Formats: sequence, C-alpha cells, structure tokens
Amino acid sequence: MGEIKVSPDYNWFRSTVPLKKIIVDDDDSKVWSLYDAGPRSIRCPLIFLPPVSGTADVFFQQILALTGWGYRVIALQYPVYWDHLEFCDGFRKLLDHLQLDKVHLFGASLGGFLAQKFAEYTHKSPRVQSLILCNSFSDTSIFNQTWTANSFWLMPAFMLKKIVLGNFASGPLDPEMADGIDFMVDRLESLGQSELASRLTLNCQNSYVEPHKIRDIPVTIMDVFDQSALSTEAKEDMYKLYPNARRAHLKTGGNFPYLCRSAEVNLYIQIHLLQFHGTRYAAIDPSMVSAEELEVQKISLHTSSEQEEQ
Repeated sequence: MGEIKVSPDYNWFRSTVPLKKIIVDDDDSKVWSLYDAGPRSIRCPLIFLPPVSGTADVFFQQILALTGWGYRVIALQYPVYWDHLEFCDGFRKLLDHLQLDKVHLFGASLGGFLAQKFAEYTHKSPRVQSLILCNSFSDTSIFNQTWTANSFWLMPAFMLKKIVLGNFASGPLDPEMADGIDFMVDRLESLGQSELASRLTLNCQNSYVEPHKIRDIPVTIMDVFDQSALSTEAKEDMYKLYPNARRAHLKTGGNFPYLCRSAEVNLYIQIHLLQFHGTRYAAIDPSMVSAEELEVQKISLHTSSEQEEQ
C-alpha cells in the first residue's frame, strides 16, 4: 500500500490500535473487522459504519481524537451480506457478542442507511440510543439503480469500482479533500469483488426507512454544502423524515468530511453526545467530561456557522 497522505497520524494509528476480527454467524466466512478503542467501562459506545467504498480505518481521525477525550469508539467493517435483514441480524449478534445493550451509531452514506434500518429492526427492543447520519439517505430509490441491484454479484471487481468511483468528486479540490479522496480510492482498492458487490446491493436494492419506528431516537443529520454524491432532494427527504433532528452543516467536505474536515466533524459528534453525559448512555468516561470547555467550543462553532451563512 502506498503512503497515506491524509494524516501523519495514520501509520501511528495502525501500529497502536489493533484490528480485531470477529465471527458471529454460523457461516465462518462472515468476518466483522473492527477497531475498539477507549475505556472498556463505557457500555454505550459510539460505533462507526463506513460507506460503500470504506473500511473501518477511514474513521481513524475520529478514533484518535475521541478516545483522547475519553470516549469509547468502535469502527466497523461489515462482512458480505446481501440484504438488509441479514445485515441487521448479524449486527445484533455482534452487539450481543460485545455485550453492548445500547449504542450510538455514526453512519456515513450506506453506513447511515444501515444504521437507520438497524434502529428500525430493533425498535421493539431498542438497541440504538442515538444516530448521527453523515451524507446519508432514507430511501435507496434515489440512486435509480434498484433494477440493477440483483446483478451486482455477477459483475467483475473493476466494473464495481468504476461504479463507485463515478460518485467521487472531480475537478479542482483543496489539498485536504484531494488527500481524502486518494485515501478512499486506496481503501476501495483493498475491497474484494464480493465485498463491493454486496455493499452496492445493500445500497441499491429497493428499501426505505419507516420513520414511525424510530421517531423517538435523537438524531443529528450531518451534511455538506459543496459537491457530494447526495442530491438536494435526498437531503430534503432526510430533513422531512427527521423534523426534530439537529443539523450539522459543513460548508465544505465533499463525500468524506470525516477525513478532510475531521476537526469540525469531531466537534459536532461531541455536541451530539453531550446530551447523554451524566446518564447510563454516556459514551465518555465521566472523569474526562469538561462541560465548560465543550460549551465554549459549541458557542464558537455556532458563531462561525452564522458568519459563513452571512
């Protein structure tokens, strides 16, 4: 693998945070890969779910920063699943294996859709305490690919990668965004045909979120104002679906703001999780909480957002 330009912290992250592999299904080929970092005493951690092109380590900047502040975070890479129900059942088994009753979920693009479907799937016995949905969607029909969803498994890897790359930003980009895209291309190259085919199938097979099943879950919708794979219509649908959601808007960041705008993303994550501090659903070690400091950051972010909108 070539040198990663996104951050000098990446190689340090890979050498210090171990990658675990866990099998929870009867099928031994279904392996969950994950980074579990931060205090094990926390029983309601924040779990990251990647987009189609992503692996667990695309969230390395969140893992490094948030664990440094006392949070427990887990970044996942899901096995090959071909439908949403199968994914949800596997994810539930993984949480059981990790002995986690409830969790906060941060999902990017497909990861956000799967997070919503899991919250819906477990609504009678809730396992999701809150959701952060980054550049995500609530209905797969927005991609106009539902008719091809059942044929992805037949396509060779190079064709699948071409489909995914077609959604990456092109044209002039600032250095951080260009590095972020380079990093994601590198991660995309590491995925095999079945992994890519299954993710594209999950991304495009006909399905939508049933909001009445998850309306009581606190939600933050995180999206960007510049070019991304998500249409304005898809964003508006999310706002309508979650009228009470907090909104975390980033002026720029493209498809992968957690890589190229990590400081802003990490701050929004902290603000989202602040509401659970002092409860059994806190994702942070109580001794690490500095509410005053976070309040100052919150005011600062609010002020900068207002200035950008003027």
